[in-house]
Amino acid sequence: MFAGTGSDVGKSVIAAAFCRIFMQDGYMPAPFKAQNMALNSFVTSEGLEMGRAQVVQAEAAGVIPHTDMNPLLLKPQSDKTCQVILNGKPIGNKDAYDYFKKDGREQLRAEVCNAFDRLNSRYNPIVMEGAGSISEINLHDTDLVNMPMAVHANADVILIGDIDRGGVFASVYGSILLLTPEERKLIKGIIINKFRGDLRLFENGVRMLENLCKVPVLGVIPYFHDIFIEEEDNVQLDNKMREAGNDGKVNIAVVLLRHISNFTDFNILEHDQRVHLFYSNNVKDLEKADIIIIPGSKSTLTDLYELHRNGMAEAIIMARDNGKTILGICGGYQMMGIDVSDTQNIEGDIEIMPGLGLLPTHTTIGGDKTTLQVKFSLHDGSCTGMQGYEIHNGITSVDSNSDHSPLCMKADGSEDGYFCDNKCMGTYIHGILDNSAFTDFLLQPYAEKLNENNRISDYHKFKEEQYDKLAEHVRKHIDMEKVYHILTDR
Repeated sequence: MFAGTGSDVGKSVIAAAFCRIFMQDGYMPAPFKAQNMALNSFVTSEGLEMGRAQVVQAEAAGVIPHTDMNPLLLKPQSDKTCQVILNGKPIGNKDAYDYFKKDGREQLRAEVCNAFDRLNSRYNPIVMEGAGSISEINLHDTDLVNMPMAVHANADVILIGDIDRGGVFASVYGSILLLTPEERKLIKGIIINKFRGDLRLFENGVRMLENLCKVPVLGVIPYFHDIFIEEEDNVQLDNKMREAGNDGKVNIAVVLLRHISNFTDFNILEHDQRVHLFYSNNVKDLEKADIIIIPGSKSTLTDLYELHRNGMAEAIIMARDNGKTILGICGGYQMMGIDVSDTQNIEGDIEIMPGLGLLPTHTTIGGDKTTLQVKFSLHDGSCTGMQGYEIHNGITSVDSNSDHSPLCMKADGSEDGYFCDNKCMGTYIHGILDNSAFTDFLLQPYAEKLNENNRISDYHKFKEEQYDKLAEHVRKHIDMEKVYHILTDR
């Protein structure tokens, strides 16, 4: 298990690195995180939902993602409530206080432990990931993902500390000291992550930590900027580009919604040298964009209300009038219509809101949640063989006075989205931009700005290269001989 002294210390990325390293070394690894809290999710081939962090780790391990790798997913809907997804299916909404009560906790504990046991019977080794800090002593009795899970799995625990944020000695030593004696025995190594500068300057720091903690330091991993691994959660949005470019490329603005979900839809655009991608909730920034993408949202009506309140809705409509491209994905597609209603209060307290009026559609939130993988082509039969997935509540219908005009045709014969013209469209399909054919279609109106030599033609190949680069970087700075000794010395 890779556990952390706190959130955002690099657990997910290091776990992905070791998934790839173990695969390269001839093993059959699989990732596991008992409980994940994130708005970036994925749909498996069975139509079940799981966190994208474990999907990334599964890709690194060369295995097919399965919900046993992330049996419990919490998707925040507000500051105090979240949707609870168990074994890939939503089981209701909970506020934080109710969720962390002891009542019913053992049932959830049994579910995540059973998922681990099933996974453990099929793969070796299991690369586990903790969540946040392992030493939140006020939550210990209800903890499902950190040391109690490690005890169940009898896992060798590697503690990760982030030296970039400062206080690494106190955070590592304090984290170990606050564990119970039984849990402390499971801590087999320490990794110092995100080091900047000359590694020789920390050699005495390694010795000091080992003397303090009585645990070996397995390595000090330098910060990297040239390896691109998909982010786990919305914390990473703070590091995204926030301003339009002036380098002659196609400027693409992603509207920065408060409850933005699946912003991983746009990762590929960050590495497409034909475009400049940025995130913004500023009206002036949108004026500089050639293409505006309205992303998914876990609280569509709340975010739609905010767009109307802060002037972004008017700016998007004006951008359309001025000939800019508007693309809505999932919740963003719903917002582009005439109205969105949620009379059952599935997503929040707002029951109906006027949309942006850019598409002749009406959306009703309700019914069963749609989760499925899809294969599709564009409405005109072009760009065949594309793939993506759907995750949404709600049904969108076309206004009775308007022509039916789907954006995509799915392999099963059903339709998706709405196509107004090549500069105004919406879709329910996440991952649509991972298909180079669709990105080329989206960029076609801006052909005079494009340099085709800078396009990514195979996103899967690009990601595989990044996993290999990550594994090489970690191998270089970790004592793998010690790691294997830990794993086999039982």
